[in-house]
Order: sequence, then structure tokens, then C-alpha cells
Amino acid sequence: MSKTNAQRQADFRARHLQDADGKGERLNMLVDMGAKRSLERLASCYGVTQRAMLERLLAESEQATIDRIAAIPNGANDFYDKRLRLDT
Repeated sequence: MSKTNAQRQADFRARHLQDADGKGERLNMLVDMGAKRSLERLASCYGVTQRAMLERLLAESEQATIDRIAAIPNGANDFYDKRLRLDT
């Protein structure tokens, strides 16, 4: 018996959800075209995949935030518990 398109898609997602560490999670969203082009250009410039570039940018932004909140009492706990709100 052949699989339905939905079953084949589910199998594909299950296979591609795994990364080397088994810690991958799917992120599926639409972004502004300008943001997508920026990601493409940055990834190309640094010679990495868009995924690697996005992960790098997020890690750098998170570290900058952690550095910024170091002086806030209980700032790190509030940040990791998603209770901290900073002015942009």
C-alpha cells in the first residue's frame, strides 16, 4: 500500500528534524522579504548556511542582552524565565 502525501511529508519532517545532537527543533514562519534578503547576504558573506548565520546572530544578540542585564538584580533569572522586559 502506498503512503499518502501527508504520510510522506510527516516522514520527511521526522527524518530532517534530527540534527547531529538530536536537539533540533523546527521553526516555520514567514519573515519580511528584507529580513530574508539580509539573512541571505550575511550567510553568503560569511560562507555559512542561513541556518548557521541565524544561529550565530541569535547567540550574539542573547550574549549582548546577558551582558546588558548583568547589573539588574535578578536579571538573569528573570531573563531565562521570560519575565524580563527591556526597553528597545
